[in-house]
Amino acid sequence: MVLAPFGRGRVGSRADPSEPSDPLVRVSDVPPAPPPAPARRHGIDPSFTALPLHALADAALARARELGCSYADLRVEQVREGLRSFRDTALESSTDHSTVGLAVRVVHDGVWGFAAGVGLTTDVAARLAERAVATARISKPLTPHRVELADEPVHADRTWVSAYETDPFDVPEAEQQARMLDLSAALLAGAGVSHTSASLHVVREDKFFASLAGTTTTQQRVRVQPQLTAVSVGDHGFATMRTLAPPAGRGWEYLTGTGWDFDAEVAEIPALLAEHAAAPTVEAGRYDLVIEPSNLFLTIHESVGHATELDRALGYEAAYAGTSFATFDQLGTLRYGSPAMHVTGDRVVDHGLATIGFDDEGVAATTFDIVRDGTLVGYQLNRQMAAEKGLGPSNGCAYADSPGHIPMQRMPNVSLAADPGGPSSEELISRVDRGLYVVGDKSWSIDMQRYNFQFTGQRFYRIEGGRLAGQVKDVAYQATTTDFWRSMEAVGGEQTYLLGGAFNCGKGQPGQSAPVSHGSPAALFRGVNVLNTAAEGAA
Repeated sequence: MVLAPFGRGRVGSRADPSEPSDPLVRVSDVPPAPPPAPARRHGIDPSFTALPLHALADAALARARELGCSYADLRVEQVREGLRSFRDTALESSTDHSTVGLAVRVVHDGVWGFAAGVGLTTDVAARLAERAVATARISKPLTPHRVELADEPVHADRTWVSAYETDPFDVPEAEQQARMLDLSAALLAGAGVSHTSASLHVVREDKFFASLAGTTTTQQRVRVQPQLTAVSVGDHGFATMRTLAPPAGRGWEYLTGTGWDFDAEVAEIPALLAEHAAAPTVEAGRYDLVIEPSNLFLTIHESVGHATELDRALGYEAAYAGTSFATFDQLGTLRYGSPAMHVTGDRVVDHGLATIGFDDEGVAATTFDIVRDGTLVGYQLNRQMAAEKGLGPSNGCAYADSPGHIPMQRMPNVSLAADPGGPSSEELISRVDRGLYVVGDKSWSIDMQRYNFQFTGQRFYRIEGGRLAGQVKDVAYQATTTDFWRSMEAVGGEQTYLLGGAFNCGKGQPGQSAPVSHGSPAALFRGVNVLNTAAEGAA
């Protein structure tokens, strides 16, 4: 598939599925794509700014002050979502919905209190402050430690809008459907494709925040997730292959050529799927792996992103998705990976799904180190976690997915750094005598301490003597987090870098879902255990 907008090579294919496809073509063989136009910076949606935002804040915060709160904030949110799903060349379902509401959070006598509602009046805002204080009073006997918050400068009257060109909600639904149906029809027309499924998820999130300290922020961000899957049913059984296009903090332009070439990828999937269906099953054993960022982003998410949330490492997040092996006593000493491993957290990269100007505690977005030269050097922090462990200011990792939920510590964009001037994917492959080349994510599993895991993928290619030798199937790679990252010998250069991610990172009880991106180059891992999933399933 063409990744020219990212400076990447092209995944090729052959018409005859019995011949191995060559999934790597030199960048010089791909016609250069014109540079994308700079994303236009929009204003905040007028329907949101027309709400009585400042009056609501004044009412809630004044009442919280009267009741003796040491801290209080108000959020007003308007979240609009559209979801279209398709099967073959027909629309299967289409939904649009909006969530609008306000929430008040307080610290009263050292204890958190929270209340939310949907009435956008000053009376409701004041009553929510009263309910939040009442909640704090009830919770006090159950709270072992007083809440302290790390200091943060005041950010008054700040506005931020994400980088996109066309608001997807400005595009008529008929046009949205037509684009997805055209792609579905092109995919279904491919040789060997029996069925297709597709979906389009678009979100616009508007948020106003105000605190007793004087911070007020108004923000808007847009994100899109198009996805198409080809299904093949035949003598080989049942096989599927999905587009590799990641969700992105972009607008409708993403579907029309900015950031990804969907038409080129859809044209190449049928031959790749046919080769996958006819491919031999993998022989289990230890292999060197060259993993593309379209797969590695998910391993980063599960084994690094979740493991370095400080609330999880401290055991506060446990019941839903577990704690972390990367406990606080190991900060600065844990050899997380090889010296080639440098992982950062950020809320600032253009088109990142977790990118924002200010988090849900009024903390300005920033970039920070998590793993440096293979050693654990930092955690994701909100203001409470930063203060509790004396780690200085928060790095902006508080987020609530709706006005009905309290902010919690959530993952920023967590990314593995490329090697400036480093090798291409082809050069990494040339270093491998016997191995596998891994493209695209699929299923995964990880334990409750983010330590033992296994991951599958969309496509796996044999590497023999430094060259690709066709696809194999039924593959999963398995390791512990530290063994895996310590086996990483090299990372690719910036030309191999891609920003992947997901809309639906889950955490908390009640559960919340957050969008997050993970940038990664291609990377070379030595001696990783590979399972044959068909054999494992039959055992």
